[in-house]
Amino acid sequence: MFAKWRSKTGYHFFQCIFAVFIFFNAFFLKCVTPTLFRFLVTIVLHELYTQLLDRWCLTCFDFGGSRITSIHMAGSFRGLRAKIEASFNQLPKDIYMQKKIRKAVFPVAGMGTRFLPATKANPKEMLPIVDKPLIQYAAEEAVAAGIDVLIFVTGRNKRAIPDHFDKAYELESELQERGKLKMLDIVRDILPPHVSCVYIRQAEALGLGHAVLCARPVVGYEPFAVILADDLVDGGSAGGALTQMVEVYEKHHASVLGVEDVPPNETHKYGIVTPETLEDDLWRVQAIVEKPAPEDAPSNMAVVGRYVLSPRIFELLENTRPGAGGEIQLTDAIAALLEKESVLAYRFQGKRYDCGSKLGYLEATVEYALKHPELSEDFRQYLQTLAHTLD
Repeated sequence: MFAKWRSKTGYHFFQCIFAVFIFFNAFFLKCVTPTLFRFLVTIVLHELYTQLLDRWCLTCFDFGGSRITSIHMAGSFRGLRAKIEASFNQLPKDIYMQKKIRKAVFPVAGMGTRFLPATKANPKEMLPIVDKPLIQYAAEEAVAAGIDVLIFVTGRNKRAIPDHFDKAYELESELQERGKLKMLDIVRDILPPHVSCVYIRQAEALGLGHAVLCARPVVGYEPFAVILADDLVDGGSAGGALTQMVEVYEKHHASVLGVEDVPPNETHKYGIVTPETLEDDLWRVQAIVEKPAPEDAPSNMAVVGRYVLSPRIFELLENTRPGAGGEIQLTDAIAALLEKESVLAYRFQGKRYDCGSKLGYLEATVEYALKHPELSEDFRQYLQTLAHTLD
């Protein structure tokens, strides 16, 4: 095991040294601009830090090293990391915002108190809409948008989420033996084989902003998506909400917030933006405020559970002061991001179901059942019969 680790570490070390050598030669041969060269070296140094130094510290724990030694080693590299991040923060955003969106963060550590007692021992994200849990719909939307790394920020009593996306040997064996091959395919095809899942524990419930910040070590210095599974979106023929937002990002290379118009008396439930029109269904965000009273809301355009964000948001989240209830609000960090970069608001096509509320959850269940290939006709007839009994 140690030999495997040492080999892997050596590979990353020489990979980084070789890359630096190539970049230096390219720089002196005028093949890249100084700004691009600095960006490339920054990325290489980050790779060196995360792949080599983090493994080194981790190995101290795995192979009997003392906690004091590990802390000392980690502290020795803290200055290097600070220099890397300082160099990154000086880069113009049109460099790092050229990267493809590959990673999506799913904050799933919430307690789901509105669905108690159903969520006492089961995650609210595992509540089914007909025959699939909410979190699977969210994951499928991300994969359809080209995401291949799913980052779940979990909490206590959330073990069912990684279990759902893991391989179930006993179940698959049972289905195989009984000849239930169709069900076997369903179980095996929950995620495509090229998609990876990462699970991070959020030790304390400190708000959405803190949950997103927990994903920083995995996201690194690249733009990423955030999906709230409570907001189920049926994009219809337009495709998923995130697919549409990634297309906007690839055109404008800026952070994108998914928005929709809400009734004026419901602005206190959402982050509300001050929009400046750019084109149909697309605005530049001038300001954003968290859950304003109807009389104080700058508009009725609400952010609804879909984000494409610049990696610069992490630095801003670290410096965001906790608000009411000691929570770090993502909205506050986005407001700070507006001072550094352009942020867009996009009204995606499709219907959103607020499955964080009981009524929204029931609406989604009924409407998805009416579209289910196995249930639609029988369920429609049942509803028609039921409707005649209602006053």
